[in-house]
Amino acid sequence: MRLAEIEMIMLNVGLAGFAAFIFFIIYDLAKKSKAGKFGTFILFFALGMGLAVFLLKNLIVYLLDI
Repeated sequence: MRLAEIEMIMLNVGLAGFAAFIFFIIYDLAKKSKAGKFGTFILFFALGMGLAVFLLKNLIVYLLDI
């Protein structure tokens, strides 16, 4: 296995860990602020949208390189 392949695997693992941590932060924020179901949905939608666009950008760049 070449170094570039290991780096790509570790980047994907790191991004998955980062995404999980961001969703944990959003959940904790909703719980501490007592946002309720609708408020929690809005928090996940609004703050999760930024993460989704970041990950989508990486996917598009990867697909264009192929």
